[in-house]
Amino acid sequence: MQTQQLKSRIEAVLFVTAKALTVDEIAVYLDCEAEEIEEAILELIMDYASRDGALEIDDENGYILQVKEDYSDIVEKICPIDLKPAVLRTLLVIALKEPIRQTELVKLRSAAYEHVAELVEKGLVAKHKDKNGRSINIKTTAKFAEYFKLKGDTRALAQQLEKELEEKLNA
Repeated sequence: MQTQQLKSRIEAVLFVTAKALTVDEIAVYLDCEAEEIEEAILELIMDYASRDGALEIDDENGYILQVKEDYSDIVEKICPIDLKPAVLRTLLVIALKEPIRQTELVKLRSAAYEHVAELVEKGLVAKHKDKNGRSINIKTTAKFAEYFKLKGDTRALAQQLEKELEEKLNA
């Protein structure tokens, strides 16, 4: 396969995935050797860097195509935070039971660790150590209240989140 064609295929994979991918994962998607992918992706990273555009390929925890930090304010205005239904359900549990211990949350939502990591990254929840220093409590943040246009009423929040979740599931 030609290098430019491979770079375009890698670009397509990175564009449609919402998480960082390893070279091996990309190789599986494209049915190519990892060495070919690694060489092409390095060229692709250099291509993006030389364009001086708004997009970049970040390689900190795998490879992901993203908007450069300088343009995040624009993205936030146009595309507010999008949460998958499973993550939204976890957020609903946190909002209803906050502050909730992480161990309790995991009992209620088995994938909670991944969901909490995503919610912390998006600034919607925060983790704090308990007084004893061993347990982790999770609470919603001011950004959460701002995003859902809330003014302190958790019950109203629960209804709003359930409605949004139903809409996503029925879409």
